[in-house]
Amino acid sequence: MKTETFQIDGIPIHYARCGRGPVLVLLHGWPEFWLTWRPVMDLLGNHFDMIAPDLRGFGQSGHPNPAPSDQVGADVHMRDVMGLLDRLQIEKFGIVSHDVGAYVAQGIGRAHPKRLSGLFFFDCPYPGIGNRWTEPTHLKEIWYQSFHQLPWAAQMVGTSRETCRTYFSHFLNYWSARPGAFDDVMEEWVDNFMSRGNLQGGFNWYLSANASRIAIMQGKAPPVAPITVPTCVRWGTESHVLKPEWGDRLGEYFTHLDYQPMHGVGHFPHREDPERAAGEIRGFFERLRN
Repeated sequence: MKTETFQIDGIPIHYARCGRGPVLVLLHGWPEFWLTWRPVMDLLGNHFDMIAPDLRGFGQSGHPNPAPSDQVGADVHMRDVMGLLDRLQIEKFGIVSHDVGAYVAQGIGRAHPKRLSGLFFFDCPYPGIGNRWTEPTHLKEIWYQSFHQLPWAAQMVGTSRETCRTYFSHFLNYWSARPGAFDDVMEEWVDNFMSRGNLQGGFNWYLSANASRIAIMQGKAPPVAPITVPTCVRWGTESHVLKPEWGDRLGEYFTHLDYQPMHGVGHFPHREDPERAAGEIRGFFERLRN
């Protein structure tokens, strides 16, 4: 596994890379950074050349900044990713994404469809969820999206390693159907989010995405063109925060869709069951080449 940092438009963008074969770009969500993909990368190294960047503000990408910011939305992350790929002289690639990374992948799918061999999503937040985010029974699942916008939230969570560990352990275990999927890397998670302003860097996603999130909930979001790139979605049936039944409108937003529920896993299939997750990724991209 090689890690490296490039300056992209004056911003350090850090990534891990391994394997050989067709290029896959792996885009993480919150509360994650590139390391979330390591089990899958280890399994697929003989089949794909995999690049897993840290999104700006997460991991080692971006300049450390403790101040809240609403200027790091999906478009910014998309420019960072495309800038990195241009720097690496990669023209054609597929994307595997999850959570926050799914928003970035959808932006790339609309802006640069000819450069993509395919799109793969674990769970998939997308506009078709609409106001279901705010169903009364679901509000208890998305409280953190408002909490992260408070100016003192990162300071509180980062009071100590113990508070940071408690906070992230909650999400990584509660959102998993198989608690313990992150136990072997929990201290690395704490190290990551206690350094370089990464707590605020991750929380800034929620500040930056809030206006579009509210518009989707209110039914006021501008229409978007369907994505024409071949797309595969595998949705964990035990996901609390992104309900599997919300995949019912995916066909309106992806014209070439392979959608199936992924039974027995929650929000992190790539960590909860990496062998099955790797098999789904490999199967989809190999079908596209045949």
